[in-house]
Amino acid sequence: MVAYKALKALANTEMALFAQDTSLRYLWLFNAEGSWLATAHNGDTDHDFLPGPAAEKSTSIKQDILRTHKPARFELPILSGEAVRWFDIRIDVDRNDAGEVIGIIGTSLEITEQKRREETLKTLLREVSHRSKNLLAIIQSLASQTARHSLTVPEFLVRFRGRIQSLASSQDIVTDTDWRGADLFGLVTLQVERYAPDGMDQIQFDGIDVYLSPTAALHVGLALHELAVNAASYGSLSVPGGRVSIRSGLEERGGATLLLLEWTESRGPRVRVDHDPRFGTSTLERIVPNSVGGEAELDYQPDGLQYRLRIPSNQFELI
Repeated sequence: MVAYKALKALANTEMALFAQDTSLRYLWLFNAEGSWLATAHNGDTDHDFLPGPAAEKSTSIKQDILRTHKPARFELPILSGEAVRWFDIRIDVDRNDAGEVIGIIGTSLEITEQKRREETLKTLLREVSHRSKNLLAIIQSLASQTARHSLTVPEFLVRFRGRIQSLASSQDIVTDTDWRGADLFGLVTLQVERYAPDGMDQIQFDGIDVYLSPTAALHVGLALHELAVNAASYGSLSVPGGRVSIRSGLEERGGATLLLLEWTESRGPRVRVDHDPRFGTSTLERIVPNSVGGEAELDYQPDGLQYRLRIPSNQFELI
């Protein structure tokens, strides 16, 4: 009665049971429907219904069990259509009442979903590792550029800390969107508003909103940070009534579609010809455009700073 109830309970699970004699012919199968044993019949061996490599693997392990009398566990991949199904198989020797080995007895449980989750996790970990290395490379480059144009250690620390905070803020947006990237409007508000005395009232933002790739989001955020810091220190955000106009739009060039991002300052102090060389020109003119595969222009017009950044279509998508 107990054995009957146990088998009845197992019938409601995805576990299959089987037994084979010492010649590895199946003696009986239970709950095999839907598993790799679905087409097996009593008297068959694995070679009668399994593909060659799977049959060889299964038979070899079972022969070892008969020889060593030690239980074993292995995973068996089975091609089903265009997909692969995975099964966790546990086997031990089967003995009669006299203790003699009369074959093997085993269980099989499908673990396809578990294997898929494991593969997804591995892919995510590889992606995290890749992005972490990219981020470290950005930080290393920023540290080098900041040190090159800083006259004192305190100055270096202030500039470098600001750039790291900019990266961290952009990274938060990227993470919140499951690594999809960041929307341009949100990035502008995040990176620029904090440096405007009157908030976004001093910022005019016109144009199209796009989703920037994670790489583009970090570097565009960094460019906006450099521009905002300079505007707050020397430019149009350093005086009451100063204005910053930010425009975004699509531009066709040579059959390719580019995102054009323009930063224009007005109503600020007259721009000096001998501008501060410590301002992040290398970041704006080289690091940012090179990192996104685009190009940039930085102009010191008397009535205000102008910056144009062109970004190729593989780094953004329209919202």
